[in-house]
Amino acid sequence: MVTTLDSFIHSAARQNLRQLSVIRNIALGGQILALLFFSQIRDIGLPILILGAILALYAIVITTTWWRTFRYPVITELEFFCHLLVDILFFTGLLFFSGGASNPFISYYLVPISIAATTLPLRYTWTITLLSLAAYSWLLNFYLPIPALAPGHHHDGVSNLHILGMWLNFAVSAGLITYFVTRMARTLKQQEEQLTTQRENQLRDEQLLAIGSLAAGTAHELGTPLNTMKILVDEMVADQSGSNDDLNILQQQIEQCRLTLKQLVATAEGTADGGEEIALRHYFDRLFERWQLMRPGVQANIRYPDNLPDIHTRLHPTIAQSLTSLLNNAADASPDRIAIQVRWDRQQIELCIRDYGDGVAPQLRGRLGTAFTSSKPEGMGLGLFLTQATLQRYGGTIDIKPGRESGSETKVILPIQDAHAR
Repeated sequence: MVTTLDSFIHSAARQNLRQLSVIRNIALGGQILALLFFSQIRDIGLPILILGAILALYAIVITTTWWRTFRYPVITELEFFCHLLVDILFFTGLLFFSGGASNPFISYYLVPISIAATTLPLRYTWTITLLSLAAYSWLLNFYLPIPALAPGHHHDGVSNLHILGMWLNFAVSAGLITYFVTRMARTLKQQEEQLTTQRENQLRDEQLLAIGSLAAGTAHELGTPLNTMKILVDEMVADQSGSNDDLNILQQQIEQCRLTLKQLVATAEGTADGGEEIALRHYFDRLFERWQLMRPGVQANIRYPDNLPDIHTRLHPTIAQSLTSLLNNAADASPDRIAIQVRWDRQQIELCIRDYGDGVAPQLRGRLGTAFTSSKPEGMGLGLFLTQATLQRYGGTIDIKPGRESGSETKVILPIQDAHAR
């Protein structure tokens, strides 16, 4: 669990660093364009070589950072903090040689502060804020003066470059902050949703483990009384001169229980191979045949669409048990008749089970599939929970909704991992 949570956090940090690289590229492109404009088109006396060298070095840092986002070592909060420090350092160097605090782009310091506030702990954010404030304060007194950028300076009757620069810087900074904060908020929200899902899955796995341990002990305990009942019923059937339908049904049910316990042991021993490869039509025919031996009083209308492809695949043994549980739920709700429809293609299997009972009570619809929630008075609330957990483990989904006129309709979608057409 800890490893999974850490992977979510590290993945988010990697995405944040990539987004920071995008912002750096935008800022670098803007600085290069500004340098070209104010040196080639409207020369205001900038030290071209020094500023060009700083921008070239910054471009190398950006390229290295982007390459770093694809490397294995995890990106920690401290490393991300150091990247923001590098940005402050380069930006301070640029401002020192281009007018210092009189440069209208001085408020770009707000961008790393906003990024830190969105992504880093409070101590790192305050450090970035204080360092940005210190750099701003230092540039008030130490800088290379550029007269054209000084407040109140007019050139050739054109509006003050300082004022225009402040407006442009506000627009760029506002756009970058909005972009980054919204992207980061989305990333953090996705991370929170993933963590919540992981916690729910862990809780469900713990419940499944507890139930599985209890089921194993119960199966062991049931073996002896079932063998005893089988012996007694066999003797009662042998003593009967004529046919006795009730005894025959009882004998079939006990035999089915014994087979189920044997299959439970066999399934536990053979879960690693994922089950045998089998034709889907044969798989479902055998599943329905075995289920009808358990519920002989239910009239099942089973339909297959015409021209179904002959698909062979492997299905985990626990899937058959889960589908049988859904069939039993439908039979419990509608003891006289149910309708079943199965279809598949090379990608997925779709199973629809229709019963004609009273349907699910509205107050239970939102809780179906959770542990110890049952719509049956005598139910333990484990069947649907175990079924849903099993099918979800193999990529399947269950949707239970009210029937068109009465009862309920259960739809199962199960993906096919390795289908082979013959």
